[in-house]
Amino acid sequence: MGIQILSSAFSVPENCVTNVDLAKKIDTSDEWIRSRTGIGARFIAEHETTSDLGCAAAAKAIERSGLKPEDIDCIVTATFTPENFTPSCACLIQEKLGIRELPVMAFDVNAACSGYLYAMNVASALLETGQVNHACVVGTEVISNVLDWEDRSTCVLFGDGAGAMVLKADPARQSCFYAAARGDSSGALETKSLPVHMPVTMDGNAVFRFATKAMSEAVDRALEKSGLTIADIDWIIPHQANIRIIDYVAKKAGIDRSKVYVNIDRYGNTSSASIPIAYAEMNEKGLLKPGMKVIMAGFGAGFTWAGALIEI
Repeated sequence: MGIQILSSAFSVPENCVTNVDLAKKIDTSDEWIRSRTGIGARFIAEHETTSDLGCAAAAKAIERSGLKPEDIDCIVTATFTPENFTPSCACLIQEKLGIRELPVMAFDVNAACSGYLYAMNVASALLETGQVNHACVVGTEVISNVLDWEDRSTCVLFGDGAGAMVLKADPARQSCFYAAARGDSSGALETKSLPVHMPVTMDGNAVFRFATKAMSEAVDRALEKSGLTIADIDWIIPHQANIRIIDYVAKKAGIDRSKVYVNIDRYGNTSSASIPIAYAEMNEKGLLKPGMKVIMAGFGAGFTWAGALIEI
């Protein structure tokens, strides 16, 4: 049995910050950022919270699915930047959707930038075993809250935003998921929880080395589990972390670069929101057609990595 993505949507803050804007505040330039990352702009929350953005994306996705909020019996939210330790961001989204009185299974998943694919994996298992009927899977982040805005090696990379999909089980569709982690306390990529003012820190070289290997493995394992070859794949939707990583993965996979979707130039790295934002944007552009086979691949702190193959 597989899953069907009934609909998708995304939401970003009102405030768009370009590289030129950042260059007015820190020692950087548009050319420096673009040449190293592929990023030209990102959205930064001024008043929106993680659950605000997540709810906006979820509400739009539910509306597009033809369902009502009360038809959703599972909300899985991927985030590493919730506004609370508890209650979960998923529970806050449930409340904001107006279904707090209904018996919805709502919980968060934190696998950093791999989080959305982890969340899809969990939701698909719940759907395929009949425990829930319709799942709303949300990836939402306000990373700007945990950035050091004087550290140009990290603050230029990230953006805020949310993406959501509504899923149901569908035995006629092909889908498979893969997720893994390599426990790592080296501090190569982390955000400490306490004290709460500790910002994101990153060893860029270590992350790049891991990311290129892990993303390629995620693609390979998705193909292996599905019994397909790269020639059968219509699109790859990678986690939008760095254009150099994306280009490497495309080359390693042997897929035409035109079949690899990229929007990092407009949103930056939105962590667990990057894949659902990209998917929703592709849908809005009419790039995804019934029967197409799509691979999603991501990596994140942990280190974690994950892949998914979905039939549209």
